Amino acid sequence: MATIFEKILEEQNKEVPRVHGILTTDKELLEKWFYLMVLGRALDDRAPNYLKQAIGWSYHAPYAGHDGIQLAIGQVFDKTTDHLYPYYRDMLTTLSAGLTAEEIILNGISKDNDVASGGRHMSNHFAKPEWNIHNFSSATGNQTLHATGTGRAMKKYNHKGVVFCSQGESSVSEGYVFEAINGASNEKVPVVFIFQDNGYGISVPKKDQTANRKVSDNFRGLKNISIIKCNGKDVFDSMNAMLEAKRIALHEQHPVIVHANCVRIHSHSNSDRHELYRDDYELNYVREYDPLAKYRRLLLRYKRFTEEELVAIEQRVKDTVKEAHKSAMASPDPKPESIHDFVIGPAYVSQKYPEGLHDGKGVEMKLIEAINQTLKAEFRHNPDTFLWGQDIANKDKGGIFNVSKGMQQEFGAERVFNAPIAEDFILGTANGMSRFNKNIRIVVEGAEFADYFWPAMEQLINTSHDYWRSKGQFSPNITVRLASGGYIGGGLYHSQNIEGALITIPGIRVVYPSFADDAAGLLRTSMRSEGLTMFLEPKALYNAPKAATLVPEDFEVPFGKARIRREGKDMSIITYGNTTHMCIEVANQVSSELGKEIEVLDLRSLSPLDHEAIVNTVKKTNKVLIVHEDKVIGGVGGEVAALISNEVFEYLDAPIMRVGSTFTPVGFNRILEKAILPNNEKILEAVKKMLNY
Repeated sequence: MATIFEKILEEQNKEVPRVHGILTTDKELLEKWFYLMVLGRALDDRAPNYLKQAIGWSYHAPYAGHDGIQLAIGQVFDKTTDHLYPYYRDMLTTLSAGLTAEEIILNGISKDNDVASGGRHMSNHFAKPEWNIHNFSSATGNQTLHATGTGRAMKKYNHKGVVFCSQGESSVSEGYVFEAINGASNEKVPVVFIFQDNGYGISVPKKDQTANRKVSDNFRGLKNISIIKCNGKDVFDSMNAMLEAKRIALHEQHPVIVHANCVRIHSHSNSDRHELYRDDYELNYVREYDPLAKYRRLLLRYKRFTEEELVAIEQRVKDTVKEAHKSAMASPDPKPESIHDFVIGPAYVSQKYPEGLHDGKGVEMKLIEAINQTLKAEFRHNPDTFLWGQDIANKDKGGIFNVSKGMQQEFGAERVFNAPIAEDFILGTANGMSRFNKNIRIVVEGAEFADYFWPAMEQLINTSHDYWRSKGQFSPNITVRLASGGYIGGGLYHSQNIEGALITIPGIRVVYPSFADDAAGLLRTSMRSEGLTMFLEPKALYNAPKAATLVPEDFEVPFGKARIRREGKDMSIITYGNTTHMCIEVANQVSSELGKEIEVLDLRSLSPLDHEAIVNTVKKTNKVLIVHEDKVIGGVGGEVAALISNEVFEYLDAPIMRVGSTFTPVGFNRILEKAILPNNEKILEAVKKMLNY
């Protein structure tokens, strides 16, 4: 089959394809492409030597054999209007998009000046956030969700650009990739998904991944999506495919899949030995289809360049790489003390309520009303705020508990809308949409119940280290609302707590209010802050009169500020959420019956914790009981107890005690639920034991 290049030569009198307005027959452009291809290959071949010399590049995934499609992606990408999500094999893609040889090497040897992450992320994870070339996770294919979210933002803001998302064909086996492409198809967003198909997922052949020979055919049943197949080894076929894909995504406003047939000339990475699973015949075959060698032959065969001219370009590449290496080696390494920088985005700082306390003036609200009214107030405050989740925008219904009732009616379907039953999709697209503009604030109902959030943990982990991994260049400004806890007879998936797992993850905040005023104040702070906040709502208290309070207008509660809910001198109970009310009730009972005054400290914020408040209450009473609804084993109380033991052990007059759920799932039958969850009786028993110690 004749190449596009050959057709151009045969049809000199016809209009020829253009790339950014430049004729593909222009010698200047052909030279640029050759230079980039030679430069990429020089760096690709050189990367393993850095490892051998113990300089760096401990992970390298060679791209040789993907040259045509990667050159095309970078050339069609426009950093002023488009967004690019590469993957770890996209060295030439990012070079073609504008990264320099020095920037590639800085990434490879993990220097502080690395524009992708400053040495914080693995080598071969190329990015330049200031150019919309996004920093991506090592979890293969997860960036498809981010790409769909960015495409959603482009559509909602009427931005004339395209999102390019690149990956290997084997990563398409991941469930969240299907969620992303299915969602992009449903929402008709301008995303081009490129599958660079080299036939292998490390050592696993394609036949073990999918029944279809072409994995793109797995998506043929989806509506609103175009599929283009091309020879990813051929520069011109790849260029035309990418130009057509961009045209469709931009002008027809729906997603496109570009399936590029490639070959993998080398092993998957420098830790792989492909001769263990590929025979000599196959290895010789893929070397014969070297895209760079083919392009070089074409330039000579059709007399666009002489041998001397190509040799001169190749020498220029050698000089460029030599200078880039020299400069990169002289660059500074990351400083050890920098590990604590950019763990999470800056929190909003309250000027009016620095301690998260108020004078008792305001409107009486239940906890559910406080959350609803705060959501509405913050949507009025910031027009770049969005909300989505399951069941949150159906006529008069606002979520399974009606927390978001009236939101879509007031703010419209562009800002408040339903999401599919796909928790990873809900959070992953929130990440991607927030990448479009740092002023955007996103609130998602991460799942119908907190227990159902586990499918989103892949995206939660990726999102949690985005700010750190990008060295502060991108902060996911997202609040995840989750209806949490039991006492409703819900059993598994409807009555369990997950905060014990959440607080182990750096890069996220975890808050858990007990009263209406704190719910309003913590939600407002979450929505005004940068970074990712898990906002856990004790659903058993939504309409409980005991959780209702006066809520001042624009009330704010800073992160890491606990609140004394009851003063005392004989012992302290440290708690949060549903059990706060139980502890107050027990403290009042003990005061009436035994004349002992118990202090109740409501943590409100679980990550970060209020170290000062915890230390002060221990110094004041010398006895501490920690109570929470979550399991004792692995719960928040273990961290609080460790903090106390480390910092104020000498003030203790009794061992630290804990009350929480048993180390079992939560049962559905009310008899089982009562046996599992903490209650007033269990707390009172522990209080008496401690008072008598």
